[in-house]
Amino acid sequence: MLRPRVSINLALSADGKISSVAKRPADWTSPADKQRLRDLRAGADALIVGRGTWQADRMKMRVRGAAEGHEPLRCVVSRSGVFDGDHPMFGSPGGLIHLLVTGGDGGFSAPQSATVHRQNLAAFLETLQREHGVRHLHCEGGGELIRELAELDAIDEVHATLCGHTLFGGAAAPTATGRPGDWLPGARRFRLEAFEPNPETDECFLSYTRCR
Repeated sequence: MLRPRVSINLALSADGKISSVAKRPADWTSPADKQRLRDLRAGADALIVGRGTWQADRMKMRVRGAAEGHEPLRCVVSRSGVFDGDHPMFGSPGGLIHLLVTGGDGGFSAPQSATVHRQNLAAFLETLQREHGVRHLHCEGGGELIRELAELDAIDEVHATLCGHTLFGGAAAPTATGRPGDWLPGARRFRLEAFEPNPETDECFLSYTRCR
C-alpha cells in the first residue's frame, strides 16, 4: 500500500487507558508532555485526528513558529461527514485543511479553505502521499482512528507518555485502540527506541518503531 510513514502520539494512564474528555482531570499531563506533542507535530508533513477528538478538544492543529506556507496539513476523519462549521480550526491560520468522510454524508458545507475527500482511510493515505507529497503523517488520536490504522498495519512509530500518576479505571474506558472489542487481525510488534523517565513529572516518554 502506497502511504506516508505514520506515527502516533498518545498519553496513557497507569492502567493503560487513554483520556476521555468527559472523565479526565484537567491538565492531567505535564507541560513537558505538551512540549513533546508540539515537537512531534513540528516534524510531520501532515497531522491527522478523528472528528470526536478534534471536536471535544477544539483542536486547531497548529505548529507554532512554523514559517508561513510550511505548516503541516491538517486532516480530520469522520465516518458521518458531520463537522462543526463553527469549530475554531476553520478560522485559524495554519496548514491546509483536508476533511475525510469515510461513511455517510451529513450535509456539511465545507468552508472554501477545506478540501473534502470521500474515500476510505487506506485510499486517503495514498492520496496524501501521491497528490500532496506527504512523507510523514502524524496521528493524535483518538482510539478509533488508531485502531483503523493498526488494522491496516499502517503504524510505523508509537510515541507514548506513560502517566503512572493517574488512574482512570473502568472496563469500558478507551484504550489506545478504542473501546474494548475484537482482537486485531494479527499482533503488531514494535521495538523500543527511547525510554525517558522524568521523576519531576512522574511520567515516562517512550518511543517505538514497527518491526517489519
